[in-house]
Amino acid sequence: MSTLQAIVLGIVQGLSEFFPISSSAHLELTRWLFGWEQLSGELETSFDVAVHLGTLVGAIAYLRADVARYAVAAAAPLRRRQLTDDGRIGWLLVVSAVPAGLVGVALADQINDFDQIAVIAVMLIVFGLLLLGADRMPQRRAQDEFTLRDALLMGLGQALALQPGVSRSGATLTVSRLLGFKREAAARLAFLMSLPVIAGAGAFTLLDSDIPSSFWSPFLWGAATSALTGWAAVWGTLRLVRSRSFTPFVWYRVMVGLGVLAALATDWR
Repeated sequence: MSTLQAIVLGIVQGLSEFFPISSSAHLELTRWLFGWEQLSGELETSFDVAVHLGTLVGAIAYLRADVARYAVAAAAPLRRRQLTDDGRIGWLLVVSAVPAGLVGVALADQINDFDQIAVIAVMLIVFGLLLLGADRMPQRRAQDEFTLRDALLMGLGQALALQPGVSRSGATLTVSRLLGFKREAAARLAFLMSLPVIAGAGAFTLLDSDIPSSFWSPFLWGAATSALTGWAAVWGTLRLVRSRSFTPFVWYRVMVGLGVLAALATDWR
């Protein structure tokens, strides 16, 4: 892998992780379009985890006030203080990561088989249309109304994102809008929910990986660029949903999915 490839993939990952368009799908489609498929399965997975960790850094940098607020409040019982609403939400965000964690561990040996291009294209279309339907639900609930039921249901949605094309943020946004959360509240909760999952998956994979020294430079370049573009994606999404719906993302997903299916049908690439 060249440094240029790593930077391109880092940009793709950073922008598509928090837009509801599936970062794993875009990484696979970018490699497919350019023929960048020379890495072994383990190295490819390790690189994808590295750029996911980059977006984690970018997201934490942007959401640092929320992260600090909920983390400090969740630790209140350790200081023998009463658990506040912020502390309750902090713990619920951790609980929301459990479904994805359990599914990820259970399917660890099968995850590398989920990247068929045709399936990715179909998932982009199907889950895009599901988001379109969910986004038409009334906006009535605020971020501080997050409950255990919400955490588990949104966590189950997040677990579906192990299949490229579903989108971690897209699935959680779909469930949260079905549950009646306002768009900005849904987006913030989706982004905050993703942090423990990305961190856990990163630690689980990288600690078990043997990355050759020649790959450290492109891995670091990819992680750095994904951090910068991940920060921009969080900023852009939260800014957009204050006055717009998720419809532009839906039509983008549908067009990309149809374009990929057309390319496969005509044997063009």
